[in-house]
Amino acid sequence: MTRLTGLPPLVSAATRVLVLGSFPGVKSLQLQQYYAHPQNQFWPILQRLWPQAGWPADGDYVRRCACALAQGLGIWDVYASCEREGSLDSAIREAQLNDFPGLLRQCPLLTGIAHNGGESFRHVRAVEQSLAHAGLAGRVQLHKLPSTSPANASWPFERKLSAWTAVMHEHGLLA
Repeated sequence: MTRLTGLPPLVSAATRVLVLGSFPGVKSLQLQQYYAHPQNQFWPILQRLWPQAGWPADGDYVRRCACALAQGLGIWDVYASCEREGSLDSAIREAQLNDFPGLLRQCPLLTGIAHNGGESFRHVRAVEQSLAHAGLAGRVQLHKLPSTSPANASWPFERKLSAWTAVMHEHGLLA
């Protein structure tokens, strides 16, 4: 199997909630874009959460990222690299975790980490240790959100949106 390398973090000093996926799918790696699969509901959920944000109608990735950052949202993955055939989390092998202590120092306003799905949440203990190492234990809440992946068909869009809305409200990202 070929070793795959993930995407760099999308964060700013104003990031208040960091969304953590597991590892980019094939389409995302090909395009070097988070949540690039057309059936992934990540970007549609963000558009519904912040309809006033000026989301690009044409799916312009750079503008999408700017809109997410402007809302106080950051995007990254738990894995820096892994071996995997296809896009399914169940196929991930020999995964290496990302450098969370290094990232957390870049986000002084961080109050929440939202795991986008179960595979990401499997590593909640490692994230908690990184928070403690960065002196952020107790200040940053960890959440498990339903995956926006097309593989998570058991959750309808509106139910996913409701769960995501609750977490963003809790961290003051929604009025």
